[in-house]
Amino acid sequence: MISELEPPLNQRIPVSLEQIAEFCYRWKIIEFALFGSVLRDDFRPDSDIDVLLTFSPEQWLTWDDWQAMQAEIEALFGRKVDLVSKEYLKNPYRRHEILNTRQVVYAVE
Repeated sequence: MISELEPPLNQRIPVSLEQIAEFCYRWKIIEFALFGSVLRDDFRPDSDIDVLLTFSPEQWLTWDDWQAMQAEIEALFGRKVDLVSKEYLKNPYRRHEILNTRQVVYAVE
């Protein structure tokens, strides 16, 4: 297993893939993908990180769970994170753009 993200992501998100995998396991996430400016040259020190999550079918989150998960990933990444659930990504244009530009960094096989 690769233990680190590839450049330039490893400089933008100073965590190991193992840490991301542990986060995903804890929250029953079956796919964790990055999208948005973190993948582009316009990423800045004050940019947030956009994350697309796909949950296991048996996972059900309350609002408090979502807030706890958000706080945990922001603490791990050391910056603001915008979490998006693939299941609730209903706008067809936004869904198409995100799904076609995302970079999957963790997936259950």
